[in-house]
Amino acid sequence: MAQDVLCEVDNCVHWSQGNKCEAERIYVVSHREQAERTEETDCKTFKPH
Repeated sequence: MAQDVLCEVDNCVHWSQGNKCEAERIYVVSHREQAERTEETDCKTFKPH
């Protein structure tokens, strides 16, 4: 399992200095049954400040 999750979305409540995500869990979904490209996924853990 990844030790650090990096994120550049600094207006998320889980964002921390050094572009680190401090969420307990990360929830990522696909726009398709099986994603083939990065653009076909989204992080649903995001919460604005």
